[in-house]
Amino acid sequence: MGVRVVRQGHVYTIERLGKFTLAAQPGLHLIIPFVDRVGQKINVMEQVLDIPGQEIITRDNAMVGVDAVVFFQVLDAGKAAYEVSSVYQAIMQLTTTNLRTVMGSLDLDETLSKRDEINSRLLLVVDSATEPWGVKITRIEIKDIRPPADISNAMARQMKAEREKRAQILEAEGSKSAAVLKAEGEKQAQILESEGRREAAFRDAEARERAAEAEARATQVVSDAIATSGTQALNYFVAQKYTEAVAEFARSPNAKTILFPIEATQLIGTLGGVGELVKDALGGGTAPPARPQPQPPRQLRPESRASVPPSLPPSE
Repeated sequence: MGVRVVRQGHVYTIERLGKFTLAAQPGLHLIIPFVDRVGQKINVMEQVLDIPGQEIITRDNAMVGVDAVVFFQVLDAGKAAYEVSSVYQAIMQLTTTNLRTVMGSLDLDETLSKRDEINSRLLLVVDSATEPWGVKITRIEIKDIRPPADISNAMARQMKAEREKRAQILEAEGSKSAAVLKAEGEKQAQILESEGRREAAFRDAEARERAAEAEARATQVVSDAIATSGTQALNYFVAQKYTEAVAEFARSPNAKTILFPIEATQLIGTLGGVGELVKDALGGGTAPPARPQPQPPRQLRPESRASVPPSLPPSE
């Protein structure tokens, strides 16, 4: 009866003749039998107190169910034993009351989204209230908030509508971006096509200009040759062009047999006459000896066909 052993994590209160005299720490203690006795065995380790679920009305008149837990530790065993009748019951009731007060001042959306704020406000209020009892409130956590079924369904529909809205916005933004990129691509294509047409037109104009310059030079050379050589050069050029034209008729794959009208044979006889005209136009000059005129061919009936003589150029 005179020896007491205090376990680790506990503190025993020693009462002498009914009065608290000592808080026995863990270890071996000697007391006076029949005079001293152990009053209460206080657990000084950090403890967890479960707050039972309760219904709370929020500021917007929504009924929600709330569960919470409280973490606390006894710092002063004498105060915890003699300042309050039951420290566990006192902490539970104090936490429940302040939980109703804090959550009743918030809307339903705030109670669901501001748990950290609720925990901080509860911790500040309950810890200041339990300080005279020698108890330190370390944490208060909201375990669960249960809104009514109809509100849960409405929140689910709201969440679905919000997500569909975001999906439609993203889809619209994607369509817009695609249309913009497509328009930009078409614009660039039209610009490049216009630049290509402009470059092609420029090159065509340059080619025509070069051809015109070449034609002008050729004409000038021919004019110089005619002015220098007289009718001989003119007769040469006319005969050359005539011969080339008739040769084209002969090379045609669809004209192996050619109808040769009588009027076409008269052109050969006019070559000398053209020379004489050019001679008169140039103001006279010594003309080359006249070549003998070819004899006109025998006149053929229109419906008859004949092969082209070797000595005459073919013609349609």
